[in-house]
Amino acid sequence: MSKLSITYGVVFILMGLISYFGISSESITALIPAFFGIPMLVLGWLGLNEKYLKHAMHGAAVLMLLGFIGTIGGLIKFLKMLGGVQPERPAAVTVQAIMALMCLVFLIFAVKSFIDARKKRKE
Repeated sequence: MSKLSITYGVVFILMGLISYFGISSESITALIPAFFGIPMLVLGWLGLNEKYLKHAMHGAAVLMLLGFIGTIGGLIKFLKMLGGVQPERPAAVTVQAIMALMCLVFLIFAVKSFIDARKKRKE
């Protein structure tokens, strides 16, 4: 999970930078994915040390839960956009939807990993 967290951190940082510099530099909110990516990168790096693994991965899961909650609105707007409704800033809605889906996928992997670790510890 640590390497996945590092990967997510890098992807979120890149997504934020591309959103800000490539799509919409008019608002600092375009950097929100990068603001999530930096702590994900740090938590993934901390998780490489077995001593910090459990706490770092729980922290990463909480961060992704907050990210999902914060971007679920963008995912809903994106689904409406696919249905023909044109939002005010379609690029921002698309980035939010991508971030929401990525956060959800990470949460699924994290929960599975936590369950597997608990089963392994019981054996």
